[in-house]
Amino acid sequence: MLDTTIVTIRLKSFLFIILLVSNTIVAGEALVISNGATKSPMHREHFDGFVDLVLLEALKRIDHKMDIRGLPNERSLMNANRGLIDGEAQRISGMENNYPNLIRVPEKIMDWQFVVFSKKNINTSEGWKSLMPYTTAFITGWKIFEYNVPIKTSVMAVKNEEIMFTLLQRDRIDIVLYELWQGLDFIKKHNYNDIKVSSPPIANREMFTYLHKKHARLVPKLAQALKDMKNDGTYNRIHDPVLGHLKNN
Repeated sequence: MLDTTIVTIRLKSFLFIILLVSNTIVAGEALVISNGATKSPMHREHFDGFVDLVLLEALKRIDHKMDIRGLPNERSLMNANRGLIDGEAQRISGMENNYPNLIRVPEKIMDWQFVVFSKKNINTSEGWKSLMPYTTAFITGWKIFEYNVPIKTSVMAVKNEEIMFTLLQRDRIDIVLYELWQGLDFIKKHNYNDIKVSSPPIANREMFTYLHKKHARLVPKLAQALKDMKNDGTYNRIHDPVLGHLKNN
C-alpha cells in the first residue's frame, strides 16, 4: 500500500513538472507573423520597422517572441488561415469574413491612409470616384483596392512597388495607389522629387493584427498590451523617430 502511494505521488509530481515545462515552452515560443509583403518603414530587414517594433514589444509583454516573414499578400493570408504561420501583422478589419480561421486582435496596430501618388495634380475630393479618369496601378493582393476601385477605371495590378513607381516615372500610368508611409519612404529613397501625394486620402482604415484560431487565448492579452503601450507612451516613442521624419518631408 505504501509503495503504491509513493509511486502515485511520484507520478503526479512527474506529470506536474512536464506540464510546467510545457507551459513554459508555449509561453516563450516565437510566433511566426507575416508582414504580407508590406515594406519599409512598416517592416524592415532587421525588424526595426514601425510595426516590427510595436509587435515585438507587445508580444514581449505577454512573454512571446516574434519571427517576421515576408510573403506575397495572397499566399500570406492563405498560409495564415491554414495555420502554416501564426498570424498577420496588419490587415484591414473584416478579413475574418473570408479567412474564418483568423481572429482579429481588437486593438488596432495603427491607421493607414490610402493615397494617390502622381506627377500631376489630382483632385481626390470624391474618393474612389476620383480615380475613374486615370490609368491606375496598385499591387496585386491589396484587397482594399481590388474591392473599391471603380470597375470603369483602367487598372494595372503589378507585383511590387518598384514596378508601380517605374511605370509612373515613365508616364505609362497616371497614378499609383499606395499606403502613405510606404509611398513616402519609397520616393524619398529613390529621390523621386517630381512625385507628389494627393490630398485628401481616398480612404482611411484602421489596421489590425490577426492570429490563427489556435492562438485564441493570446488575442485579449495582445490587445491589452497594445493599449498599455499607447497609454504609457511607448507607442509614440516608436512612432516619432521611425515615421515622423517622413511626415516632415
